[in-house]
Amino acid sequence: MTTVQARLVGPVIRGVDRRIADAVVDAVIADNPEAEVSVEDHGGYVRISCPSRCRLTRASLEEALDEPFPLPQLEPALSAFAGRMRYIGDDEVEWYLERED
Repeated sequence: MTTVQARLVGPVIRGVDRRIADAVVDAVIADNPEAEVSVEDHGGYVRISCPSRCRLTRASLEEALDEPFPLPQLEPALSAFAGRMRYIGDDEVEWYLERED
């Protein structure tokens, strides 16, 4: 693993529901405009990565899906993630590299 790859964080979404996987990709791109978002489609799963921090908001995900979608409903589609993960209220989830406490 290269140093650059080791610094990427973000969700790994099961590829079973392409609609969810595609919506998460679109939402992560919208929520991280300053970041170079990497998407690796492996058929059975989709790895979505950003350098150091990766944000996903409920608003962007709902816009991509064109329907209400509470963030905790994403967990069954979330097969793994890189970095640390935290919910910020009910409206945002963030994957990050370094602990801040």
